Amino acid sequence: MARAARLISVAALGALALAAPLAARSHDGARKAMVAAIRASVHRASPDADNAELARVLAVMAEVPREAFVPAAERRQALADLSQPIGDGQTISAPSIVAVMTAAAALPPHANVLDVGTGSGYQAAVLARLADHVASVEIMPDLAAAARERLAKLGYANVEVRSGDGFAGWPERAPFDAIIVAAGSDKVPQPLLDQLKVGGRLVMPVGATWASEQLLVVTRTGPGTTTRCSLGWTMFVPLTGQGARDERVRGGIYDGSIPGCYAAPVVAPMFVPAKDAAR
Repeated sequence: MARAARLISVAALGALALAAPLAARSHDGARKAMVAAIRASVHRASPDADNAELARVLAVMAEVPREAFVPAAERRQALADLSQPIGDGQTISAPSIVAVMTAAAALPPHANVLDVGTGSGYQAAVLARLADHVASVEIMPDLAAAARERLAKLGYANVEVRSGDGFAGWPERAPFDAIIVAAGSDKVPQPLLDQLKVGGRLVMPVGATWASEQLLVVTRTGPGTTTRCSLGWTMFVPLTGQGARDERVRGGIYDGSIPGCYAAPVVAPMFVPAKDAAR
């Protein structure tokens, strides 16, 4: 019996040793399928947005383990093109949104980037593969601490995370080649524009209300001048702190005067039917 038990133990260990690389290969294949689906979706929406910058971002996203940035209960759908809850009323953006926002930032070589709204750290991890340095700010201390630990464990040594109000940016790490804000506001925070290099881009959802929000790309063209274009209609969690909208404001009209970044909108909200949302 003892010999049989030892044989079973050896077999079990062998199975575990094989399971880890098989699981890794499974995730690799699923991530490749995810990025292929994102590229096809972007191409259908706006063919000119399916460009070299998007391809560069998607190549990175095929390697970043998104499944490590969602709660265990959500991992079954980690690679689905959906936003997912991460606690404290916050979400991790859908993979396609991360791809489009990162591509729109058009990071130059050796970029210094500000990530506002760290969340679980996934956006920062994607940026870390494309930039020399990523400064990431999260207003919720518990989320900031968890993201800092997660990113360190996964080896993203070029990311700094601190807890603070993203409206103020991170002046000590400025100027930035690009800024990505993963929460909506009725305005672009002036401190963020001040911390952006001339020629740099800020990508952020902006609208008078949650329902009239659109994803803007704001380029700083001079000391006090900017241009802006829209990637389409979005609905993000709201910016909190100084950038919070006035909750008394209702309605709001989508600002159609802002030119599109491409010939057609790249993004639009994804609505989940009630029967699916309840699962």
